[in-house]
Amino acid sequence: MTISSAIHTSQAGGKPPARALVLFAHGARDVRWREPFDRLQARLAASLPGHAVRLAFLELMTPALPDVLRELAGEGVRDMLVVPVFFGQGGHLRRDLPALLDECRAALPDVRIACAQAVGEADSVLDAIAAYCSAELLLASPAR
Repeated sequence: MTISSAIHTSQAGGKPPARALVLFAHGARDVRWREPFDRLQARLAASLPGHAVRLAFLELMTPALPDVLRELAGEGVRDMLVVPVFFGQGGHLRRDLPALLDECRAALPDVRIACAQAVGEADSVLDAIAAYCSAELLLASPAR
């Protein structure tokens, strides 16, 4: 069992979570590339008790998004939000993801599958990245 399929929280009484958050990332050949995504998933799972939190990939890594959504539906989850953990809205998010979501919605008609904008499109994310870059620049400045 992968970390992505293992991190979720059941509600009291062993009921399946009513809602799920699915982090959707590109994927890479280097297995270490996914480490920050696994950490993000773990943080979210800890902060969202009673919700399933999963990680899915477009390509090169598993699990794939359709597999995760199908698994969640099989567990009784009927409300899912896919959050693309991409910096911007390139071709994968403009073409590939909508087509993939349409296929999943057709295969799971009793499940609500919503999709957020790419995380990099949110001003709060850009503000956090800008703050990080500024802090790093100050730390790297030569001593006066």
